[in-house]
Amino acid sequence: MYSFCVSDYLPWLRRFDLNGHEKAVKAAVAVVNKYHDPIIEERIRRWRGVGGGSPPPPREPEDLLDVLVSIRGDDGKWLLSEEEIKAQAAELMYATIDNSAQALEWALAEMLNQPHLLEKATAEIDRVVGKHRLVDESDMPNLTYITACARECLRLHPVAPFNLPHVAMSDATVAGFTIPMGSHVLLSRVGLGRNPDVWDDPMKFDPGRHLGEDGSGEVDLTDPELRLLSFSTGRRGCMGVQLGTAMTVVLFGRMIQCFEWSVPSGMDGVVDLAEEKNSLFLAKELELHARPRLDDVALYMK
Repeated sequence: MYSFCVSDYLPWLRRFDLNGHEKAVKAAVAVVNKYHDPIIEERIRRWRGVGGGSPPPPREPEDLLDVLVSIRGDDGKWLLSEEEIKAQAAELMYATIDNSAQALEWALAEMLNQPHLLEKATAEIDRVVGKHRLVDESDMPNLTYITACARECLRLHPVAPFNLPHVAMSDATVAGFTIPMGSHVLLSRVGLGRNPDVWDDPMKFDPGRHLGEDGSGEVDLTDPELRLLSFSTGRRGCMGVQLGTAMTVVLFGRMIQCFEWSVPSGMDGVVDLAEEKNSLFLAKELELHARPRLDDVALYMK
């Protein structure tokens, strides 16, 4: 997304794919489609019938995919084609799963190197939710420390180095800098989140920096002042910010609630936090021990 592509400047060269970018993207998309296309096609057959025939009796949608497949227009016809449904499903998966999964992985890695942080997060879960049910979206307003951990993770370990490219539609002045019309603008997620002029000790994982002195306060994963960039911001911000926030906080909360995490003995009790050279992912696979901590086994089946 952020690498140089000659066809961006000479569009007639795109058919030759000189940089190999189009081939790489198509290969990646094919891997994703291999897994989710059969599920979507089966769901379409379930709702719409086989080969355009009579659909089965009406039923209530059970999830978002059901909604996409079953929605009709004012004329009573199916609103979305199979191709459009697959595109929407892929968009949701790209935007939500990777962001949440990477945030969770980094948060566990950082907190295992500072066990007192993990203990504090676990204590909040036990106090607010307990062990008789799973963390739910309705618990989020009371899980301030869990949310602060997620925010700190997105600050220090963003999912990508830059936001999506934008173009200035008119001349503008921002913080004393002139941005001419037509300029391509990229915001550095790493530069914002690790800026020493904004954050004290920016390379330290410290969820408490997002809370008040007494550990309280309202925490949001976004930041309108652009001190960090999680799900983008502004009029061109991510439309799935609420979904992404809920998925990240609830998933993180459930992982802490349901399991007691520890570092394998061969790692000397320390997680290697080195980043990959060409990305912001952990350089080494994160291998941890997870021990169930809930008494009701049925909760793990939900």
